[in-house]
Amino acid sequence: MRNFGRILTAMVTPFNDDGSVNYSEAVKLAQYLVNNGSDGIVVAGSTGEAATLTNDEKVKLYATVLEAVGDRATIIAGTGSNVTRDSIELTKVAERIGVHGAMVVAPYYNKPPQEGFYQHFKAIADSTTLPLIVYNVPGRTSSNILPDTIARLAEIKNIVAVKEASGSLDQISEIIRITPSDFLVYSGDDVLTLPILAVGGNGVISVAAHIVGTRMQEMVTAFYDKDMAKAQALHLELLPFFRVIFVTTNPIPIKDAVNLIGIKAGPVRLPLIAPTVGETAQLKKVMQSLGVL
Repeated sequence: MRNFGRILTAMVTPFNDDGSVNYSEAVKLAQYLVNNGSDGIVVAGSTGEAATLTNDEKVKLYATVLEAVGDRATIIAGTGSNVTRDSIELTKVAERIGVHGAMVVAPYYNKPPQEGFYQHFKAIADSTTLPLIVYNVPGRTSSNILPDTIARLAEIKNIVAVKEASGSLDQISEIIRITPSDFLVYSGDDVLTLPILAVGGNGVISVAAHIVGTRMQEMVTAFYDKDMAKAQALHLELLPFFRVIFVTTNPIPIKDAVNLIGIKAGPVRLPLIAPTVGETAQLKKVMQSLGVL
């Protein structure tokens, strides 16, 4: 599969008040996302609090979301960790479940050299037939996968995409320049979606699309329709929301936003904490200005 869609939402994981996973609400949220602009859903990624989910919880989430909306959207399983063998095993399980692809985050804490990144992702790719998305997010992993390494990984048949959250348009442009034309480059930052499209990217793996997915889809469609004025206007309209959902650590604000629109996303798990009153007030103000609350 070479086309996962243009707007993929990195879905939050709904929790009950006691901190257990709320699978029934995960179904409702997945259905809502697909009905409101999402071409696909990433399950148990960073925004889904993967770091505090057990593997059993992740696997059940993959299966639950796939059953709920897998006939209408691309379902991507977050299977990465900083232990290569664990990522391999989880990716194999995801493949057996039948998801459409897997997203594998750069190993965190280990800080591997570039050859370590290459060998890590190659080992995972060699273990599966699933199409894989490499996820580069230096702000969370403390290390950066450089463009030349992405280009080497793009030569591996089933490594088909990168989610680029380095925040560097220069780096992302270089990746697009030196990788094959059918290699997919997704923005990992909502605020850079339109700029990345402008230099040849393919779409976004989004946090904001939980709330403004339809308008983001309109923005991307306008870009491909060469209606740059409309695309720019939508980008600027959404800019305050792109910013406010990172007023504190993701996914604290976006989970708050999902709760505010009436979907029971529930709390975050420690060591994350609930938003402050001030943070919620900022979020509400922007959501009200956009007419989504």
